[in-house]
Amino acid sequence: MPIFDNLLIGSHVSMKSPDYLVGSINEAISYGANCLMIYTGSPQTTTRVNIDKLKIKEFQEIAKKNNINLEHVIIHAQYIINLANDDKAKHDFAIEFIAAEIKRCIKIGAKYLVIHPGSATNCSVEKGIKNIADAINQILKKVGKTDIVVCLETMSGKGNEIGRNFNQLKNIIDLVNSKTNIGVCLDTCHINDSGYNINEFDNVIKEFDEIIGLDKLKVIHLNDSKNPKGVAKDRHENLGYGTIGFNNILNIVYNKKLSKIPKILETPWYNNKPCYKKEIEILKNKKWENFR
Repeated sequence: MPIFDNLLIGSHVSMKSPDYLVGSINEAISYGANCLMIYTGSPQTTTRVNIDKLKIKEFQEIAKKNNINLEHVIIHAQYIINLANDDKAKHDFAIEFIAAEIKRCIKIGAKYLVIHPGSATNCSVEKGIKNIADAINQILKKVGKTDIVVCLETMSGKGNEIGRNFNQLKNIIDLVNSKTNIGVCLDTCHINDSGYNINEFDNVIKEFDEIIGLDKLKVIHLNDSKNPKGVAKDRHENLGYGTIGFNNILNIVYNKKLSKIPKILETPWYNNKPCYKKEIEILKNKKWENFR
């Protein structure tokens, strides 16, 4: 008999024509998930289907029928949006795009929008941090009063990425005016690759709490890593096949301090198929087995 322990576990799922959000939530349910993450369009482009085509009402009915809280439907913003950009035209475009994305979140009923903080490609890290916070302040002003939380993702530190450590995220949060609208998404692969020791995860969480505060941790991306600690490369691996290891992942999943936080798998496909159903199963059973 699987041990569920009220585990909030799910995965990234696709959203595509003709079923859109209905297809997304049905895919998640087929994996045994009770939370999910979607992009409202391709993560590599800013092209968007009209919100009225996404079958929101039917999606919400399926969620209610299957006891999936809409707050556990996570939206991820596009990779190509860079709020740190010092180029005014690109910075302004990013602000308009994320503001529109938040409005889509509101219509869907989602609460959390995960974003990559940005990359200091044409400015200093300090200026990039200021640009990100300034963008978020402008975005929230454009959107108006909302309970949406913009979640800054922890990054691996490749290139000029901002968000490679908790201090950088704290510096952004400090500059955001509306503290109730800003949070963090912790990616296990990313923090491993940026240098945090997940073998001592209790210490990692203690450090996070001391610097940022656990109340700001809203989403966890649950991934093993192909890389050793600290190489700043960001290559996700299936659970138990990477350098983090299944027992460390399990320790994160069942950490009592994190029990109310949705945990989202973004692990690689194998043989052109997702492994999410099996990965969710072994997490529920608390026992690893070879599934590739």
